[in-house]
Amino acid sequence: MTIAIVTDSTASLPPELAASRDITVVPLEVVINNRSYTEGVDVTSADLARALRSGRAVSTSRPAPERFSRVYADLADRGADAIVSVHLSSRVSATFESAQMAAQEAPVPVLCIDSRQVGMATGYAALSAADHRDAGASAEDAAKAAQVRAERATTYFYVATLDHLRRGGRIGTASALLGSALSVKPILGVEDGRVVPVEKVRTSARAIGRLEELTAQAVSAHPDGVDVAVQHLDAEDQARALAERLRDTLGLGVVDVMEVGAVIGAHVGPGLLAATVSGRLPAAP
Repeated sequence: MTIAIVTDSTASLPPELAASRDITVVPLEVVINNRSYTEGVDVTSADLARALRSGRAVSTSRPAPERFSRVYADLADRGADAIVSVHLSSRVSATFESAQMAAQEAPVPVLCIDSRQVGMATGYAALSAADHRDAGASAEDAAKAAQVRAERATTYFYVATLDHLRRGGRIGTASALLGSALSVKPILGVEDGRVVPVEKVRTSARAIGRLEELTAQAVSAHPDGVDVAVQHLDAEDQARALAERLRDTLGLGVVDVMEVGAVIGAHVGPGLLAATVSGRLPAAP
């Protein structure tokens, strides 16, 4: 059986990695001053950061079900007998709903996975699906691997301001922080697919230090091994410094560092620092 793996552009997989693992990435849309751009095609994270800093109106849009339909049909035409489609949390985006709608009409079975995660937590789940696919597992087992990998992920992040999350409606229970947003630097997390408050600290330096401490605690919860990613928007120097400290402190061989895509960036704003810890699965059978 030939199994195709699909994810969306918020999974943050570098194009060369997605291509090397034969993972198809469906892009989301970014709207800047009423003009729509396709993530990873004609808008970059740097473009998005400049737009936000200049005060331009920015929003995002899920892929229409028809886009998923075209992707699924193309993969079937190229020989796929089944498809595992892994996406960001349905509680922050309707992307998963679009995938589900398209799956109902697809010419081959499509197993849609709501990762209940964002960013590289979703990306690592898609990579685990590819690991199992490449090891000869069934589509059902590859989908299960993605789901379990997503459940083993922990993400913490620091934002310079809550304004972007508030405007995009993605702030969830973290809205409780808005009343004191000027006097605190929030540490946020992802819990069951929603953005939630974790802690409030008084300075940016303390927020980054606490982000490092929380990440170390999450790593210690996975004695069988982890993948760790530090993501940022327009804060590369801080991200690389954080990754280096995590490598040295925790004895990690590799900490992935990457800028978030324009879609996630639109909701968090410049200055984002995020750390994702993803507990590895046993080797695929």
